[in-house]
Amino acid sequence: MRILLVDDEEEFVTTLAERLTIRGVEAEFALSGQEALAKAEEKDYDLVVVDIKMPGIGGAEVMRRLEAKKPDQKFIVLTGHLEGFCDPEAAAAGRCFRLIKPTDIDTLMAMIQKIKGT
Repeated sequence: MRILLVDDEEEFVTTLAERLTIRGVEAEFALSGQEALAKAEEKDYDLVVVDIKMPGIGGAEVMRRLEAKKPDQKFIVLTGHLEGFCDPEAAAAGRCFRLIKPTDIDTLMAMIQKIKGT
């Protein structure tokens, strides 16, 4: 499973990518919405884990643009804010999930495994 992590907190996202890689997940990261969109032009990702609150292009806009190109794209919204939940239609279809920061790696891995099984 190829995952793109999108978060403007560099230490957080690099550490998360390392921890996922140790667990056998192919994880790449982007430090901005713009960088995420550029990476998604180059590669196809099975799952995008995205923070909502970022400067410039925020997570909700990243999700909207990626869904426009790949309607079945799956997302985990990983945010420290209660707002910014997934689009209700995407959530109902099993394409979008939410975790509140901080979350532990085991919780994230469990969600990834659940999504991978769908």
